[in-house]
Amino acid sequence: MLTACGLTSTQARDIRQALRAAERRSGLRFAVYLGPALGPRRHFSERLHAALGEEADTAVLVFVDPGARALEVVTGPAARLRLGDGECRVAAVSMAAAFSGGNLVGGLVTGMWMLADLASRRR
Repeated sequence: MLTACGLTSTQARDIRQALRAAERRSGLRFAVYLGPALGPRRHFSERLHAALGEEADTAVLVFVDPGARALEVVTGPAARLRLGDGECRVAAVSMAAAFSGGNLVGGLVTGMWMLADLASRRR
């Protein structure tokens, strides 16, 4: 699932392809929200994750607010068994480095790949 504003159709397609590839590789559900938080960032991210419903248990949500330079990774209980805080932090640092260089889409694509790769090691 991708929720984003301000992307070209090519950028959105690239992110969707990365999400599908991450899901196939890891068996987890991936979602990206790109835009401002409505309220406190972490709380908003957790609400978005919970809105995934039955899939939330095995889901990884990446929240990015480029305007606020904010990034959150939220994992469900089953996903957390395969992606702990350390693994999420490694992917987040990689994404943030790409974002700071102006590469939003590349950072997201790389981040999805890293998260999927790390999760697949604990399958």
